[in-house]
Amino acid sequence: MSICAVIPAAGRGTRLGTGQPKILTSLTPRDTIWSILHGKLSPLVDHIHLVLSPDGAARFPAPPANVSISVQPEPTGMGDAIFRGFEVWSKYDAVLVVWGDQVFVSNDTLRRAIGAFALSQMQAVLPVTRMTAPYVEYVFDGPRLTHVLQTREGDTTTPGGCSDVGTFLLTTQGLKSAWRDYLKMAPRGGGTGEINFLPFLPFLSAQGWTITPLEVADATEARGINTKEDLAFFQSLYNKAP
Repeated sequence: MSICAVIPAAGRGTRLGTGQPKILTSLTPRDTIWSILHGKLSPLVDHIHLVLSPDGAARFPAPPANVSISVQPEPTGMGDAIFRGFEVWSKYDAVLVVWGDQVFVSNDTLRRAIGAFALSQMQAVLPVTRMTAPYVEYVFDGPRLTHVLQTREGDTTTPGGCSDVGTFLLTTQGLKSAWRDYLKMAPRGGGTGEINFLPFLPFLSAQGWTITPLEVADATEARGINTKEDLAFFQSLYNKAP
């Protein structure tokens, strides 16, 4: 099975106050968010595709041979960012989406997600973890994923509900046509006004795709780097690592 990892990373890092595109933010004197994600993904996938802002692309160092870049001109949502890389990732059997600030997703979670993937069917593997106050919550009815609740869009989530760890593994075949169908009826988020990628997953489930939840024990894997507090947390964590 061939896999292309896609990292939507058009974040400008404004809230972090570093003056750098978010993915180039330093966590240690030698490591950036990008270098950590690249180190985790390279042994597991055949190719890595980054989706950057125009400024991020202009300031990004020359990528390694197994990495390509496309540009999202405006921050119009993760779904738009992912499908801007379609010409690259559609050549592979599966696409592994990892948010560009999801630095703490573990090698174990990535390997288990790949191990749980069945190429013979339209499938998405969704690593999830239970959180005291989920930022995002996935609601299943038996095997079917029925809803995704997002606090940033004004939804109320359930204490102890299942949140994602910013990692999604999907079959590439049929994915673009499903996204086109979704766009015909997709509502814009109540808080951001964006057409979000996450509600696309219940849409896929309703279309007969298998959405396989994968339990992740450590809820820290769900934490991205969105604020100065998040950045300080991960800088402290990685600087203490041996």
